[in-house]
Amino acid sequence: MTQLDEAIARYHRILESEPYRDMRWVKTLQEQMEAQQLSAGGRLLCPFLRPNFVTQKQYDTLVKTGEALISAVDRMLHLALGSPHLLNRMQLFPAEKMLAAIDPGYEMSEVSAQLDLQIQNGSLHILQYNADAISGAAYAEGLSDLFFDCPPVKEFRRRYNLTRVGGKTPFLEALLKAYGMFKSTAGKKTNKPNIAILEFRNPTGRSEYEIFRDFFRAEGYPTELVSPENLEYRNGVLRSNGFDIDLIYRRVSAREFLVRFTLDHPLVQAYRDKNVCIVNSFRSELSHKKAMFALLTDEALVAKFPLAERKAIREHVPWTRVVKAGKTTYHEDAVDLLEHIKENREKLVLRPNDEYGDLQTFVGSEHDAPSWERALREAQRSPYVVQEIAKAARTLFPMMTYGHLEFKEMQVDVQPQAFLGKVAGCSSYLSASGMGSYSPASGIAPTFIINDAKS
Repeated sequence: MTQLDEAIARYHRILESEPYRDMRWVKTLQEQMEAQQLSAGGRLLCPFLRPNFVTQKQYDTLVKTGEALISAVDRMLHLALGSPHLLNRMQLFPAEKMLAAIDPGYEMSEVSAQLDLQIQNGSLHILQYNADAISGAAYAEGLSDLFFDCPPVKEFRRRYNLTRVGGKTPFLEALLKAYGMFKSTAGKKTNKPNIAILEFRNPTGRSEYEIFRDFFRAEGYPTELVSPENLEYRNGVLRSNGFDIDLIYRRVSAREFLVRFTLDHPLVQAYRDKNVCIVNSFRSELSHKKAMFALLTDEALVAKFPLAERKAIREHVPWTRVVKAGKTTYHEDAVDLLEHIKENREKLVLRPNDEYGDLQTFVGSEHDAPSWERALREAQRSPYVVQEIAKAARTLFPMMTYGHLEFKEMQVDVQPQAFLGKVAGCSSYLSASGMGSYSPASGIAPTFIINDAKS
């Protein structure tokens, strides 16, 4: 049993002991969640009774690997922007290419980014790179604060040192730094920006970004949540319902935007005229495509990347290729891609290149040979990638079911957030059947770094 396993077992024993067994502390914790907007659609975001623990060594590896990968992605993005051949391999629509061609006015393509990864003992596997908008960061920070002082965690802290990681402050700092670069590039005097958080509003539920809005306001920055259909652009100023906008944090993907609007939209006009700073820029859409991993795992393309970046890609990024007929390399072997996919379904997954849409993900181990071939035919008709699939990290988590303590095995996806290339926050998403799936048992768990036991 590892040190981490021993610590988790100890925490579970605390839950099963007096005075925590009567679960009154859970009701208090849940009331605090409701009071702090840590719920959605009437459902608590965290149905779990313990945080997700990672060791200091695991967290250090996560930071080192994440930052090297973000640097590699940014390097590959700039290579693709300068090469029509590489850009074509990203499987972009023409309008996406046009948006990507606009200079955002600051250096990093992704001011904020988020990774989805699996941690198992000494291994770390990257599942996904998200450069459209971070999710869960504000929720996780709020949950961390509540859990840190809840009774069983306080008892646990008598034996173990725990460290919280949060992302609200570094997120705001990154936005302001990007805005400062943007204003300098545009040759304008830097002022205190009015911030808009751009998203399609859900009338039936709350947004996590209401928490960010309130935080930004408390820090002295006027902030509103706005929707694209309410934007207008006149006399060089972008507005929403009378609110002048200097800086936008974009939670609307290019694909979602282009389904509803044209490139004549006020947002695009102001962006092209450099009268609004947009974070993340539309260039970040390239990083978000699954085909980015196909470029990164093409050893011929990354041969001149720094050693740390190549090492991070080789050890932690799944082998990925855009699905199409032809020859390719599988590690050091030359293979016919379609035949390789047919013959190795047990260790492969077919994913849409862009997650925004109604295309299905096909996990090879869940199909027999005939249905896998049907899936492969479908993947050739739309932009798809094929990836090696990593074994899911699963562990027991305590929950309260009908007033009683219950332990359920959950898949744990660790989601570090990075700002301007530096990891500065982390949340965890737990589900019964895998990332992105919904069930009453799924939700966010705060992530604590667990250090050596106290003497």
